[in-house]
Amino acid sequence: MSIEAYDVFVIGTGTAGKTVAKACAEAGKKVAITDNREFGGTCPNRGCDPKKVLVGLSEIIDRSQKMKGKGITKMPEFSWEELQDYKKQFVDAVPAATEKDLKKLGIKMYHQSPKFLDENSLSVEGKTVRAKKIVIATGNKPLELKIPGRDLALVSDDFLDLSKLPESMLFIGAGYIGMEFAHLAASLGVKVTMMDMAERPLTNFEKAIVNPLVESFEELGVDFIFNAGVNKIEKLQKYFRVSAKQGDKIIEAKAEMVFNTAGRVPSIDELNLEKGNVSFTKKGISVNKYLQNPGNKSVYACGDVSDSDGLPLTPLSSQEAKVVVSQLVGNSVKEKATYPPQPSVVFTNPQLASVGLTEEEAKAKGYDVVVEEKQNLDWYNAKRINEKHYGYKTIVDKKTKKILGAHIISPQAAEMINLFTVAMCGQLTCEDLKAMIFAYPTWGNDIKGMV
Repeated sequence: MSIEAYDVFVIGTGTAGKTVAKACAEAGKKVAITDNREFGGTCPNRGCDPKKVLVGLSEIIDRSQKMKGKGITKMPEFSWEELQDYKKQFVDAVPAATEKDLKKLGIKMYHQSPKFLDENSLSVEGKTVRAKKIVIATGNKPLELKIPGRDLALVSDDFLDLSKLPESMLFIGAGYIGMEFAHLAASLGVKVTMMDMAERPLTNFEKAIVNPLVESFEELGVDFIFNAGVNKIEKLQKYFRVSAKQGDKIIEAKAEMVFNTAGRVPSIDELNLEKGNVSFTKKGISVNKYLQNPGNKSVYACGDVSDSDGLPLTPLSSQEAKVVVSQLVGNSVKEKATYPPQPSVVFTNPQLASVGLTEEEAKAKGYDVVVEEKQNLDWYNAKRINEKHYGYKTIVDKKTKKILGAHIISPQAAEMINLFTVAMCGQLTCEDLKAMIFAYPTWGNDIKGMV
């Protein structure tokens, strides 16, 4: 049997993988790429892009509800089916368009998860391939629940493709994916229950901005069950029953649909990494500052699957891909992975957004900090749309007056946090920020009052 040989073999066709493959092909390398799912990766096919289309409807509903009696006399009607059809305009063309772009560059495409045979050999589609360099960019996938009935739980992919909304949903896990989908469902009239083993949702975010978000969820009728370790899912005649241990007692909750939103893990278990001497951790493929694997020097990893200092964010995947490209195309200067402040957003209504350090992290690093925290702001931008959940927490270095962290709850927190990110990347002091002239009245202008 003949062995197909390549200069670069890329595993994964998301933002990171296709960026590496294209750049290497354009540099004259013989390149192949493979994926065990539709080409294009998570973000455009089954992640941030389709999610944001659906969230757009909840933003309209939320804004209308808050302005009822203040200009809005009747709540808008909506069609989930029409919204799903609209979402497909953004999603359906992605795989074919991705393959078309790769084909133009002469990149060989496979459609299967490969398995390492040795450090430079893989088995894919029944063929053996050899590659001088192998790039792993497989991203993350939902964490499997280790409980009886786990197969009864749906995942985020299923939510995004729902043909109709049920009367009730239960989410196991109150991280950002669970919270975003729960809010969307609740705003559209679904009775939502959330279970989490932690004492609160969104544990990576400051309590100062999470607590008011929880309050806004409860105003929508969402039930939270915390400190609850789910141990079983059962199918009843109409509902699913979820059992959990809460302290010394067993509690139960029922819903027409149950979703596993307990987190995501690196998508690496099908690769037979041990055969290729590829070192890895629970966080993903081990990498050095050049995103090279220390166990197998022929392997690189970028994007969500790499155990690097980058957050699992699409913009970070692009940055890491560029670092890997610099190692593979013969550049005289090999780039090192660097990680500027990385903003995170929870697309609920209102939104949560965070960049930089929390107060606890800043103090642990030895900073002497000035912390400013305010909630239920009655600033003009919030008042004009009748939004009561508006607040922030900022952490500033007392010595240098530079911003160490910013945390916001606001209808426009995502855009506001970008301005804080610019200020932090530019090493601006609080005085520098306050001296700038921004358009008024805008949400962006409000950040000057937060430091």
